[in-house]
Amino acid sequence: MENKSSDDGHVVGKVKWFDPVKGFGFVVSDEGGPDILLHANVLRNFGQSSVADGARIEISVQRTDRGVQATQVLSIEPPETGEGAPLADFEHLDPEVMKAAELEPARVKWFDKAKGFGFANVFGKPEDVFIHIEVLRRSGLSDLQPGEALAIRVVDGRRGRMAMEVNAWEAALTR
Repeated sequence: MENKSSDDGHVVGKVKWFDPVKGFGFVVSDEGGPDILLHANVLRNFGQSSVADGARIEISVQRTDRGVQATQVLSIEPPETGEGAPLADFEHLDPEVMKAAELEPARVKWFDKAKGFGFANVFGKPEDVFIHIEVLRRSGLSDLQPGEALAIRVVDGRRGRMAMEVNAWEAALTR
């Protein structure tokens, strides 16, 4: 079987798992069939360094002699949480204030997946913005890298400025 250089089509499915350290993961198509390789470079071309397990994803795929591979990410939607309850840090906030929060350009200062949180700096503002792992998951991401460009919605919480939504910079540009 020879490698094909053109796309074989589009697939809609769910992220089975993705490991940014390994540099790859797999997607399961809604139509069934073999797992589809999702390489970190393909994800980075979409503007993200990670994607949450269970996230809905639309990709272009290519069949090769090594199996089916994603060649382009077209869209990603966060996984369904199954719970409608807001995080405790946001319970006291007015829903209208949360809806009105604008996307702000930011860079990741640091994020520790094991600790479950990290911080980002919003362009032109001196204070750090707290990012909780659950907000990251609800936004469809699983990890962040230092220096990564983001577009975040920030609210003033009890403990200072907090991200309530996190987007890859490139994905936010298309909204």
